[in-house]
Amino acid sequence: MVELKGFDSNVVEPTGKFTPVPIDDYLAMITASEMKDTKPAPNKQPGRYLQLTFEIIDGEYKGRKIFTQLNLENASTTTVEIAQRTLSAICRCTGVLRPNTSEELHGIPIVISVGIRPASGNFDESNVIKGYSRTDGKELKDITDTPVVAAPKFAAAAAAATKAGGPVKAKKPWER
Repeated sequence: MVELKGFDSNVVEPTGKFTPVPIDDYLAMITASEMKDTKPAPNKQPGRYLQLTFEIIDGEYKGRKIFTQLNLENASTTTVEIAQRTLSAICRCTGVLRPNTSEELHGIPIVISVGIRPASGNFDESNVIKGYSRTDGKELKDITDTPVVAAPKFAAAAAAATKAGGPVKAKKPWER
């Protein structure tokens, strides 16, 4: 049992029905990351995935969160390779090419291409990240240790989200 001391639903507006954000490119940053265990399938080795929380930082959907999971530890080498390639894209977009921790990727504006996963089984439709881009428009394959510079489309919002050329440390919910 969890004590809900002092909570009064009469003074808190209830949440409405969740609807995904429309298919589009959004300026976003990673605000949280966590390694989680996969649910092991029968006769399969359990694995682990990196869950990343992206928060849209500009426009009509500012504040909305989009989640992605990277299966970095899995019995399937193909699954791991896909996750590593996705993580490489994210690293190249942030300009952090050799992170020691996932937190080094937090608070850096990048562009996420968001799609919609159709409803299936017991799950409603939801957002899915289809791709990642730098804010300066450079191709990811051409990136080395070059710092990220904002492109005209996202320049103002990326600059506002970045302090003195460095990443913004995302505030915890209790700090807002």
